[in-house]
Amino acid sequence: MKRFHVHVGVSDMERSIAFYSGLFGTRPNVIKPDYAKWMLDDPHVNFAISQKCGAAKGIEHIGIEAANESELVEVFGRLKDAGMPVLDEGTDNCCYAQSDKNWIADPDGVIWEAFHTHGQTTTYGDKLDHPALAGQDAVTDDACPFAVAATKSAPTLRA
Repeated sequence: MKRFHVHVGVSDMERSIAFYSGLFGTRPNVIKPDYAKWMLDDPHVNFAISQKCGAAKGIEHIGIEAANESELVEVFGRLKDAGMPVLDEGTDNCCYAQSDKNWIADPDGVIWEAFHTHGQTTTYGDKLDHPALAGQDAVTDDACPFAVAATKSAPTLRA
């Protein structure tokens, strides 16, 4: 069964973990210094937060997590049918997990991810350049001069 995914950028991990734990009535399944994830059954959602230097606060991206490879093929096909350029990232380490993923931006620049996780990692991984994918300027943070250099450049989009 596919699971809805929401990833939110936050400014204070401790306060945000306390807030969302209260909201969801449970602690996160994964807690790292810069990342937390709740795998909820009601509602059926993979809800993640992260605190990254230079990242926008609020909804970073939303998506669909496939439970297996065949669901992922189905969801990838829907991305292609949506009529916008698709970024095929392939297998990547992100959010302390190894996943196969594709990305797309809707006509208003909302970033969508389609992915299937098949392993865990010990590092957060590279940061995808979400603003570039949506055709927007990069997010900058004057307090974080390395934010742009730490950003993973987006692979070539295909129409």
